[in-house]
Amino acid sequence: MKAASIKTIKDELKHKTSSELLELCLALTRFKKENKELLTYLLFEAYDEDRYIETVKLEMDEMFSDINTKNFFFIRKSVRKILTSTKKQIRYSKKKSTEVELLLYFCLKLKHFKPSIKGSPRLQKVFETQIRLAKKAMSTLHEDLQYDYNMLLEEIEN
Repeated sequence: MKAASIKTIKDELKHKTSSELLELCLALTRFKKENKELLTYLLFEAYDEDRYIETVKLEMDEMFSDINTKNFFFIRKSVRKILTSTKKQIRYSKKKSTEVELLLYFCLKLKHFKPSIKGSPRLQKVFETQIRLAKKAMSTLHEDLQYDYNMLLEEIEN
């Protein structure tokens, strides 16, 4: 089955009653976990972005503490999982300031991780890529925010 365009779906949704829309939303949440997470963000967390960021940071802290440090293979695998989760949370928010803050926090956690990521060129590449993405997102923010985030970025890079 080919998916309909956004415009077609939007036009069709205009003809639905509120109870039908409610049923459609609930059907979407049952279908896929990401739909449920997005709806949770939109309904309960979008109004307080700072609290949302702190919640995601706490999740990252927990995931970093659970990493198996026996060898770099397990570390890399876990770091990629944390990064995937973080990127998903960033997609829900769609705010550049949230993206910058979470990426910089990820990089800070990765830099201070023991054993050091300097022993793994792949982990260093992940670190550098996320720094580059954070800088790119930072360039779209207001100058005051850019200054604050640049201070944090300098701390991470040194």
